[in-house]
Amino acid sequence: MAGQHWTEKLDAYLDGELTAEEERQLREHLRGCATCAAEALERLQRKRAVQAAGLRFQADPAFRARIEKSVRTKQSPARAWSWAPALAVLVLAVLGVSLWTMHFRTHMRERHLLSELIDQHIATLASPNPVDVVSSDRHTVKPWFEGKLPFTFDLPELQGTSFTLIGGRASYVSQSPAAELLFRIRRHQLSVFIFQKSEANGECRNAEQTAQSFHMRSWSSDGLCYVAVGDVSADDLNALAKLLNAPAK
Repeated sequence: MAGQHWTEKLDAYLDGELTAEEERQLREHLRGCATCAAEALERLQRKRAVQAAGLRFQADPAFRARIEKSVRTKQSPARAWSWAPALAVLVLAVLGVSLWTMHFRTHMRERHLLSELIDQHIATLASPNPVDVVSSDRHTVKPWFEGKLPFTFDLPELQGTSFTLIGGRASYVSQSPAAELLFRIRRHQLSVFIFQKSEANGECRNAEQTAQSFHMRSWSSDGLCYVAVGDVSADDLNALAKLLNAPAK
């Protein structure tokens, strides 16, 4: 019912027939109500379409002059420009809604991706055969993925670090081929997913997130997304990210 109250005032608002206080209240409502803002914009477009259709009729010049003179005497300059502030508010409202929608969709894609990767990591840990290729040698693990993925990646030398490579498996992220590498640090195991950036999985921004007691570290390099997931500290994930970003030797 509240929405209907404002909708009934839209035509008067577009025609400049509301009081100053009513116009201020409706303008504030349009800034926060996407439905009413869209309805107001649609009505404004209809009014403009009617005006455009009317311009197609070419009246006799003398008759047109009489009509225009009559309109000028009855319509104040302020009334003639009454649509300008209304249009400005509508454009701002629609723009604001569009920006919010884009931000919300990006946020939801990121949340969906995080949930998907955590589920895969948990499934890997629970599996009796967590990896397809079992080896701590990067020169064994990396070649195994050749022909199984539409991209290549480098693995770092882990000797002298706190990390041990357990192996890897072919996986999917947002229905795109991906590599899942399993690492061990102390008594913890963590997964690193590598996949190509696409609209489906978002921008793969450089970020740290936490969900379901798991930490996640994401970054991008050379057109690929890297996401490390595990029940380890953020410092551990950052240390592994630094190793994966180091130039291959």
